[in-house]
Amino acid sequence: MKTVYGLLISTIISINFISAQDKIEGMVMEANSEGKHIGLAGANVYWLNSPIGTITNEDGLFAIPYSKEYNKLVISFVGFKTDTLTIKEPKMVHHWLKPANELDEVVLEQQREALEKTYFSSQNIVTINSAELLKAACCNLSESFETNPSIDVNFNDALTGTKQIEMLGLTSPYLLITQENIPMVRGASQTFGLTFTPGTWVESIQITKGAGSVVNGYESISGQINAELVKPLTDQPLFLNLYGNRNGRLELNTHFNKILSDKWSTGLYFHTNRRDIEVDNNGDGFLDAPLANQINIMNRWQFQNAETGWVSFINFRYLTDDKQLGQEGFEPDQDRFSNGIWGSEIDTRRFDSSVKVGYVFPDLPFQSIGFQASYSTHNQESYFGPNQYNIDHQSAYSNLIFNSIIGNTQHKFKTGLTVAVDDYDELVNNVNYARTDGSFGGFFEYSYTNLEKLSLTAGLRFDSHNRLGEFITPRLHVRYTPWERGSLRGSFGIGRRAPNFFAENQRLFGSSRRINLVNSGGSIYGLDPEKATNFGLSFLQGFDLFGRQADFTVDFYRTDFENQVVVDWENPREVTFSNLDGESYANSLQVELNFEPLERLKMRSAYKFYDVKTQYQTGLLQKPLLAQNRFFSNVEYITEAKENGSQWKFDYTLHAVGEQRLPSTEANPGPLQLGDFVDAYALMNAQATRVFSDKFEVYLGGENLTKVTQNNPVLGANDPFGPNFDTTIVYAPIMGRMFYLGLRLKI
Repeated sequence: MKTVYGLLISTIISINFISAQDKIEGMVMEANSEGKHIGLAGANVYWLNSPIGTITNEDGLFAIPYSKEYNKLVISFVGFKTDTLTIKEPKMVHHWLKPANELDEVVLEQQREALEKTYFSSQNIVTINSAELLKAACCNLSESFETNPSIDVNFNDALTGTKQIEMLGLTSPYLLITQENIPMVRGASQTFGLTFTPGTWVESIQITKGAGSVVNGYESISGQINAELVKPLTDQPLFLNLYGNRNGRLELNTHFNKILSDKWSTGLYFHTNRRDIEVDNNGDGFLDAPLANQINIMNRWQFQNAETGWVSFINFRYLTDDKQLGQEGFEPDQDRFSNGIWGSEIDTRRFDSSVKVGYVFPDLPFQSIGFQASYSTHNQESYFGPNQYNIDHQSAYSNLIFNSIIGNTQHKFKTGLTVAVDDYDELVNNVNYARTDGSFGGFFEYSYTNLEKLSLTAGLRFDSHNRLGEFITPRLHVRYTPWERGSLRGSFGIGRRAPNFFAENQRLFGSSRRINLVNSGGSIYGLDPEKATNFGLSFLQGFDLFGRQADFTVDFYRTDFENQVVVDWENPREVTFSNLDGESYANSLQVELNFEPLERLKMRSAYKFYDVKTQYQTGLLQKPLLAQNRFFSNVEYITEAKENGSQWKFDYTLHAVGEQRLPSTEANPGPLQLGDFVDAYALMNAQATRVFSDKFEVYLGGENLTKVTQNNPVLGANDPFGPNFDTTIVYAPIMGRMFYLGLRLKI
């Protein structure tokens, strides 16, 4: 009987999409000891030093024009060795890529880029692989962007120690955050959800600027962050990571992977982090970081049958996350809801599961069908001094996707159906809020690829939502290659969302502000859903500088809100949630240069400018706590590996944060007034890793090396139950200089 591989190759040969005289066709596969033909979808295939390239389809198949002008074909894929093939005539190419964990260390570092950009995709996508993630402590997903200029990492408040990410000048609620393209951080998990994915579980991260694909829904406004998890089939059989820092945080990560048969493999992943030490370096009586205890367990199953074309992943995860914050000496059993010592507890219990099933038609390798589904239950019980906030969120999601072509592989399409249900039950002090959101929609996305000059992705989806109504979501992405190693992209899209403004702004409970909800008769607790348009341009140019490779990128994006729930905290006595009455927009400009001046020495620098304004009750104002100007620089150096694989890796990162506007504190007493703006400052992080072999390494690092701290992160700290208490105005680090030490063991 013919194998699926044989059928795929024979199908390629038999289908005449382009003249066989002027093209190279083939299949890119994953090398494995069992001799299976596992196609790699999304691998880059391009001619060296040319603008001509393509991406493999869902089965690893590709077709690329052939010209005698080029003879070096480059094949690359995240997590695998990049290979360059010499091609002298049109022919079939069947190539196996070796996983990175099978490579000698020096080969890996020389041939793979830790942060990858593609010249050929119509979308503006940056891929962060595991090598980039290891350049910092990367304890969880929220800490995975410190060495990447596309994402800004800011401080959320003076109590929880949580970091908030922003892109294009907008906070994470306007990003679609997915796990293997299934919506993950949303609803109840919006504030703390990024801390629920350990960094060691992440294989790679794809960052898409601008409105994303209609396949993934209508909620993406400023972009999408997708985290791909490690796979039981290709991850280490045993992985151990230990981490500790001088502020009392201890962490353990273990991976156990087992190949059960030629079709099934499974992985058990365990994570725990704990902090038991009370730290108050600034002497204001409040903990600089919370006491915390998290236990996170995931079981992952992978099924792959090359004979029938089926592949699937099944995940189960359970998490408990407990935080205690507030004043030193707070004892929950004695002081909870008392007026003696101000304290807070945030206890979360979460279960989630997901399944992905894909089928490739053996006789039609360009055609496939996939199904995604997930279910989660998220329960958080919390109080912040006298304020109480509980939320119970149950979510179910499913997405059916069909892929095929129109005539030939230059014209592809995706179509499918999406069903989602979210049930919310919230307690805000003594008021209950509850709602159920349900939506049903369909989508169609067309892709055109002219391998030399042009690629285009145009999508349209129609959804019916019980609160947003019936609406159409258009998305468009275009890539044009004007000259060699140049890539010009444009995008346009509309996004909508039902905001969960209590869950997304939990930091406001850590203050004495009154909550003022302006009921305008809308469908979401009296407010209207949000709607915004995003459009932008991006230009990427690769070139040689002093005989070394470099690239230069300029991005400009603008987001215009038609409807928005405005969070107005310009009055220090209250926070007001209301519908937008006027303008709200975000302009983002980024200029980036990547350069390798010497072998094994890489430099990355970026400048960002933000113009983000919203109509508040007091006028059209710049967004508070957002620096208009930011500068980023990262330097990486790796020594040459010795025969036993040992080497050193050094990494240094600088974040220069410009002047920031503060929300008004004019109504406060004189000593508690902060002024209108705060000065710029710079943060420096560094890490050194000693690789003893491909099995064992030790890393030592430091964050905030110049010991920059905010002088008064807690306003009214001497009277936390008084009218001036506020922990929300945080513009700089709370913790001072922090050192950490860790080790990684792979067996």
